[in-house]
Amino acid sequence: MKKNSFVEGTVIATLIIVIVKLIGMLYVIPFYKIVGTEGGALYSYAYNIYLIFLSISSAGLPNAVSKIISEYNTLEYESAKKRAYIIARNIITFVSVVAFLILFIFAEEIGRFIIGNLQGGNTYEDIAFVIRCVSPSVLVIPFLSITKGYLQGHKFVSKSSMSQLIEQVVRILVILLGSYLVLNVFKGTLKMAVGIAVSGAFFGGLCAYIYLRSIMHKNKEAFKNDKTVKEIEISNKEITRKIIAYAIPFIIINLVTDLYNFTDQILVLRTLEHMNYSTKDVEFIASSISTWSPKICMIINSIAMGMTISIIPTIVSAKTKGDKQEVDRRINQSLSMVFSVSLPLATGLSVLAKPVWTVFYNDNIYGSMILSLAVFSALLANVYMVISTILQSLNRNKQVYLVSGIGFLTNALLDVPIMLLLNYLGLNGFMGSICASIIGFSLSIFIGMMLLHKIDKVNFKPTFTSVCRSIIPAVIMYLMLYFLNMLLPFNEFTKTGALLYIVIDAIIGGSFYLFTAYKIGILDEVFGREKINKYISKFTFGKIKIK
Repeated sequence: MKKNSFVEGTVIATLIIVIVKLIGMLYVIPFYKIVGTEGGALYSYAYNIYLIFLSISSAGLPNAVSKIISEYNTLEYESAKKRAYIIARNIITFVSVVAFLILFIFAEEIGRFIIGNLQGGNTYEDIAFVIRCVSPSVLVIPFLSITKGYLQGHKFVSKSSMSQLIEQVVRILVILLGSYLVLNVFKGTLKMAVGIAVSGAFFGGLCAYIYLRSIMHKNKEAFKNDKTVKEIEISNKEITRKIIAYAIPFIIINLVTDLYNFTDQILVLRTLEHMNYSTKDVEFIASSISTWSPKICMIINSIAMGMTISIIPTIVSAKTKGDKQEVDRRINQSLSMVFSVSLPLATGLSVLAKPVWTVFYNDNIYGSMILSLAVFSALLANVYMVISTILQSLNRNKQVYLVSGIGFLTNALLDVPIMLLLNYLGLNGFMGSICASIIGFSLSIFIGMMLLHKIDKVNFKPTFTSVCRSIIPAVIMYLMLYFLNMLLPFNEFTKTGALLYIVIDAIIGGSFYLFTAYKIGILDEVFGREKINKYISKFTFGKIKIK
């Protein structure tokens, strides 16, 4: 197996994750048509609470394993590296079993907490049934995650990323085929159809885990160091303490985003009920903010996910060697890359919010309004994730807690006041929930960068330069597409017309941004001319090369 460099690993991971998230975006079109608004809300309730427990049981360990394996691999501590992986597996076994038992046993209590006093839609019994259907997934996904972390720690990014594609394809096949067969062939209930759909996470994770284990079995020698050094004595207790210390900040990083969505969902359900919205609208708006809008924003979030996979081993390796210049360079490159790629995607989706929502779900004024603002929350969530991962890679655990905690508390405290304020001003109150998330993420980013500059003396001038240069073509692209859509003769309220809007805007807007970004040097600055030429050559079979 071939090891991947930082940029190559980032590109591979990001491309595969973009494909995975694109599939994850597109499947909601037929799925939403199969289960409808009520089924979509039920899926949202169960899946959001599952993601929280998944973050607690597994989100931190793969990154922690990636970090500790990279550290011991750089130091050529073969024995400590192997023991770290075994210890991490033992920890994950205990945590995943506890998470499964809590979800399965207390499913009805969780259902009551989610739905509150809302009546006329899904019941807490329905929610409890679907939670129990998804609960076995936490017995499989953590083991898949920790195996990915082991591969990433050795800089085998491509195989780890490929497992995500396998997991997603299998999961979506179960979701679509299962829900369709239950409702249209076996004439089952909506509750049963959604229950089968959420169980797709279990089957997808199982298939991906089997794939990775077979890869590791066939390539045992690739995980061994060619050199042998005399290791310092490292006890299992010390390794265990180190894994837990590394894992907790990563759990916080991943958990915060899930808690943002879950908190928004609960507070929107409670607040809109008192604003005289109908039960149907309340469930639709809450599930749109917490689940269905984020599904479309996955294409933006995938950028940060691809970035963090390669950031950890690279920064840890440079820090272990004491190469501060390389650490600074990678930090600025990471932030510049995530912003310069995420910004045009968010801008384009904001302009196209109405036709995109129509294609994915149906024509709904609430949905398109939510999406037009939520894309910028997703952009900031990307930057927050990268900042937090950088802090953790530099062992700034207390700073991770501070950054994440302040951002989340700000969001939770501002959710209801901003919703009430907007409603008082005669505006759509539910948009206040997204505004609170934007403020929370912005505060986390600002504090995180300030701490990195103060403690680690990181100079963010290259990042600020790159961000400023990215904003100019993005703003011009936004205005150009806005006025272009006023002239296009298509009906954006039909799926065909909306699709034509999307295709035309994507081609024109994307081409304009790439051309402008190339002309003002953003692409060269962030990715490097050599790497750009390498991938352009691959996609054009060697016929095109930038001079």
